[in-house]
Order: sequence, then C-alpha cells, then structure tokens
Amino acid sequence: MKKEIIVRLHASFEELVQTDETGDEYWLARDLQELLGYAKWENFAKVIERAMTACQGAGYEPLDHFLEVRKMVDLGSGATRAIDDIALTRYACYLIAQNGDPSKDAIAFAQTYFAVQTRKQELIEKRLAEVERLSARKKLTFSEKELSGIIYERVGDQMSFARIRSRGDVALFGGHTTQDMKSKLGVPEHRPLADFLPTITIKAKDFANEITNFNIKRDGLRHEDGISQEHVKNNKDVRALLVKRGIHPEALPPAEDIKKIERRVQSEAKKLPAKKKR
Repeated sequence: MKKEIIVRLHASFEELVQTDETGDEYWLARDLQELLGYAKWENFAKVIERAMTACQGAGYEPLDHFLEVRKMVDLGSGATRAIDDIALTRYACYLIAQNGDPSKDAIAFAQTYFAVQTRKQELIEKRLAEVERLSARKKLTFSEKELSGIIYERVGDQMSFARIRSRGDVALFGGHTTQDMKSKLGVPEHRPLADFLPTITIKAKDFANEITNFNIKRDGLRHEDGISQEHVKNNKDVRALLVKRGIHPEALPPAEDIKKIERRVQSEAKKLPAKKKR
C-alpha cells in the first residue's frame, strides 16, 4: 500500500471519530461504509452482522459495541429524513474490518488501524489496573501502620499487632492462616502476603483495618483480647459481604508480584520526556 494512501486513510479515520456526552469514542456505520468502499448499505450490513456474531463468540454483548441509532440526513431543498444507523465502538470497527473484503485498501488499512488502537486501549486499561493495585497496596500499608501504632500504644507489646493481624487473616480467608495462604499462592517466605493478593482482597484487608482503627478509638479498647475480637469481627463482616457477592478471598488466584509492577511503572516513567526548562 502506497504511503500517500496510508496517510489519506489515517486522516479519514481520525476525522470520522465522534465522542458522546461521556467522552467515549464511536464511529457511525454509514460513515464507515463509504470510507471502507462499500457502495450499498445492504452489502455493508452483512459485514456488520458477521462482526456482531464474532463479538458474541468472543464473549461480549454485541449491544455494548453495536448500538442502533437514528440520524437525520439532508435530502436537498431543506428537506430531511431519519435513517437507521449504528454507533460503533473501536472494538466493533475492528471486528467489521476483520470481516470485510481484505482486497480493499481501506479494509486492509482498517484491520491494522483498529487492531493497533484497540491494543493501545488494552494497555491503558492494564496500566490503570496496575496503578489502582499499587495505590491499594500503599493504602493497606498505611492502615496497618496506624493499627500497629495504636495497638502498641495501648497494649505495649510489640508482638500484639502480628498476632491480631494473623487472627484477622484467618477470619477473612475462611479459616486459612496467613501461612496457609502464602503456601497456596506461592508467596516467598520473607515477603508479605499482601504483595501477591489481587486488588479486591487488598482493599478488603484495608477496609477491615480502617473499621478496627476507628472502633478502637471510639470504644477506648486497651487490651489485646478486646482489640483482637474487634478485628476478627470486622474481617468476618467484610468476608461475608464478599461471599454474598460470590467472591471467596481464599479461592482467588495470586496476582503479579507488586514489586515487579512497581519497578515496571517506575522504569516506564523514567522513559517519559523531561519537561523543557523555561
């Protein structure tokens, strides 16, 4: 494909993209029809049908990516009429390109264009999930430090926090100890369990900590037994909420080592261009 064709098609695809009130991108099928070289809507509609079937086969709800809409078109002399159209997500456009006629330059270009753009979106979503997990892990560290400080201040035993946290883990993980979970998830001996937990479990532990911290202060708890009972109850309550939604913390698979994610994010941040000094 000649460079000038590529440049022209890239500009055309970019010009057709629209955004809804929430800022999400979409393309209109009738605009795409013309750009992809289909003279008749009936022929292009067959391509869309195949794309919708592929969408469903991939495990996605077609209506989330192919939304029927109505739009007004100019008939000349000031007259207009409404016609059916379809608002397409980037993924829908990709599937249409995959099911189109590859002998058409525009289809061949669209297959690559939307595949690359979809992959970029996937990478962004993956990075956002990683950043969310890093943030949750840091927040858990803060709530544990606060709980540890409160316990030491009131009980005066440096080992009390470790014992209380362990009892909380047993309550959260349905009877499984911290060591049980480390063995189950393959956590190295000298690494914290939380570094290998999925985001939902990290947040669950943090939530239980926050409730315990609040109630210790509110109720003036000053003995290990009382604080331990409070922490166990809070972890049981959080677990009950998760189980009610079909989430069993002890059954979730391990997540990637948080330290690897941290190093990767830091490494990629260093590759960003530095701000120019004024």
